[in-house]
Amino acid sequence: MARILPRSTRWRVALFAALASALVLGLGSYWFVNVLQSGLENNARSRTSDKVDTLLALLNSGVAPADVPQRYAKGGGYLIGPQAADCSVGSTKEFSDNEPVRVYAPDCVIVQPFGLDDQLYSTARTKDRRYAVVSAEKLDPIGLETVATARQILWGGVPAASLFIGAVAWFAVRRSLRAVGTIRAEVDGIRARDLGRRVPVPDSGDEITELAVTMNEMLARLDRSVQRQSQFTADASHELRTPLASMRTQLEVQLAHPDRLDWRRSLENAVLDVSRMETLTGDLLLLSKLDAGQAAGTTRIALADLITGHVAGRLPRDGVEVRTELHAEPVVDGHAGRLERVLRNLVDNAERHAATRVTITLTEGDGQAVLTVRDDGPGIPAEHRERVFDRFVRLDDDRAREDDGGSGLGLAIAAEIARTHRGTLRVAESTSGACLQLRLPLA
Repeated sequence: MARILPRSTRWRVALFAALASALVLGLGSYWFVNVLQSGLENNARSRTSDKVDTLLALLNSGVAPADVPQRYAKGGGYLIGPQAADCSVGSTKEFSDNEPVRVYAPDCVIVQPFGLDDQLYSTARTKDRRYAVVSAEKLDPIGLETVATARQILWGGVPAASLFIGAVAWFAVRRSLRAVGTIRAEVDGIRARDLGRRVPVPDSGDEITELAVTMNEMLARLDRSVQRQSQFTADASHELRTPLASMRTQLEVQLAHPDRLDWRRSLENAVLDVSRMETLTGDLLLLSKLDAGQAAGTTRIALADLITGHVAGRLPRDGVEVRTELHAEPVVDGHAGRLERVLRNLVDNAERHAATRVTITLTEGDGQAVLTVRDDGPGIPAEHRERVFDRFVRLDDDRAREDDGGSGLGLAIAAEIARTHRGTLRVAESTSGACLQLRLPLA
C-alpha cells in the first residue's frame, strides 16, 4: 500500500503545520465574517424595532395612517394598513413614481423604499388591533461592502498564510535536523573498536542537545560494558586455564611415569581442580543470568529464618565463631535461593578474613531490611571499597588454589543479586574489620 504521508520529517511537519494553520485561520475567518454580518443585521433589526415603536405610538394616539408621513419625518421603509400585506392590491389612489409616500386609502400607506430583497422587516399591531405596521430597513451598504471586502481578503489570505507557516516550519525543522544528521553520521561510523568516540553536542540547549548528551552517555555505557566484558572474558579464561593446566600436567606426568607417582594423590588433585572449575562455571552461569535480567520466582521471605537456617547448617571453621544478632524480623519479596547465596557469600568472605569472630546483624528501618555482616579481620582499605564488588577482584596477596581465596566472584554475585532485588550492597564504615551492609525493601 502506497504511503499517504511523505517519509521526510521536514515535509510531514510542514504539511501538518500548514493544514493546522489553515483549519484555525479558516475557522477564525468564518467566525469573523459572521460576526460582522450579524452586527449589520442586528443594527438593522434595532432600527426597524425603534421605527415600529414610534409608528405604533402615533397610531395609538389617534393619528390617521394617511397623516403619519407628515408626523414622522424620518421617512421611508414602512407600511401601515389593516393587514400586513401590500396595500397596492385594490388601491384607489396613487401618487407619482417619484413620490416616496404612496397612499392607497385613508388607512393604507406605504413609504418607500419598501419591499426590497436586501431589507429586514419588523411587524406589530396597534392596541385596538385595527392597523398593522411593517417596518423595513436596509443593511448598511458601507458595512456590507466591508464584509464583502473582508471575505475576499480572507479567502485569499488564509491559504497564503497557511503556506507561509508551512514553509517556516519546513525551514525550522530542516535547521534543527542538521544536528540530528551530524549525530547520525557520527554514530553510523562508530564500531565496536572505537566506542571511545562521541557525537558532537550542539549548543542550542534544546531537545537535540539532550539527545546528543544521551547518546554520549549511552556510548560511554557501551564502552564500559564492552571493556568490562572483555576483561571478564580474559579473567574467566585465566581462571579456567589454571586448573585445566594443572590437571593436564598431572595426567601427563602420571602417563609418563606410572610407577613413580602416587596415582591416588593425582586423582584427588584432579578432583579438586574439577570441583574448582565446576564452582567457577556455576558462578559464571549465575552472573550471565543476572546480567541478562532473567526473572526468578519470588516469594515472601523471613530474613530472620533465612539467617538462622544458614548459620545452623554451616560447617564450623577452626578459631572463627559466627554469631547472630537479630533485632527485627523483616519480611521481603525475593528468591530464597539467591538471597541465601548472598548471605553465604558475605559470611564466607568475612570468615576467610576474620581473626576470631563474624557477626551477622539484622535490623529494619525506613522501609528497608538491613543485614550487616562484620568481621574482626584487617578490614577493607577505603580505596578498595568499590573495587571489591568488581568481578575477579581479590585483595588477597596469595591467589593460589591452596589458599582457598575464592575466584573473586562472590561479592560481585552478591551485589548483582541485591540489585535484582531492588536493594543495595555496600561496604559500611567500621572501626575494626570489614563491614558489609545489605539493604532490601520490605514486602
